[in-house]
Amino acid sequence: MYSYENPEDRVLIVQMNSELRHAQLELLSAHCATHQLGLHYSADDLARFGRRDVLRKSAEAASALNEFYSSLEKHIPEPAATHCPVPTEEQIAQAVQWLSSCLRNGRERYLPQSHALSSQQIATFSPYFPEPLLKCIRIAELNGARVPEPEFVAQARAMGFTNLPDLPHMESLTFIDLVVFNERLTERALFHSLVHSVQIQAVGLERYAELWVRGFLRTRAHFTVRLEVHAFSLASRFARPVPERFSVEDEVLRWAADERY
Repeated sequence: MYSYENPEDRVLIVQMNSELRHAQLELLSAHCATHQLGLHYSADDLARFGRRDVLRKSAEAASALNEFYSSLEKHIPEPAATHCPVPTEEQIAQAVQWLSSCLRNGRERYLPQSHALSSQQIATFSPYFPEPLLKCIRIAELNGARVPEPEFVAQARAMGFTNLPDLPHMESLTFIDLVVFNERLTERALFHSLVHSVQIQAVGLERYAELWVRGFLRTRAHFTVRLEVHAFSLASRFARPVPERFSVEDEVLRWAADERY
């Protein structure tokens, strides 16, 4: 059993949590892709017309994952019971202001150490994103350093709001048109963040912040906020073995017009 008292164990614990976060990201992507299937097709149609080998393998994988994580869950200490507050409109407006300011401040903070996308990155993403956007995007790589937790997170927790996003341990964060990587840059994470830049450009920063806050309050988990669901879904399509070509801008504008966010 590992111990924080052992220096070698501490290194292994850090590595373990890094791998755990990577596995979580893959699970979230799978969750979002499955969620989209459920939105578009009925269970009956999927069972009747879906490829049986794919359905069986997917069900087997899901069952194995459920068994593995359920066995782990039994050993996780129970959290203290908390009351989930119902926010007032004033509190929601405050949260929107907090998030908007956080995105502006993050952009200002990391802009001096950022750089433009490489010509290779622009070539990779140009089939999906408008070229003017790609030329405006900036990247900041912290190489293991962490984006600090914003002050408002502690205030929100004190008000009873839990399960908030853990910014210091997220793979990447989008500050309007600047993407910060806590760890190493990956194409899939960059694609996800670029989707958020398109969303902000499409609906405006204040509206984006409001949609994000209200979405979080509705589902109480950041990865089920519709802005995030769409970003995960589009990034999953990009990461397929045979990439699907599509316009992220068109997809975002369609979701915005249909009020799906």
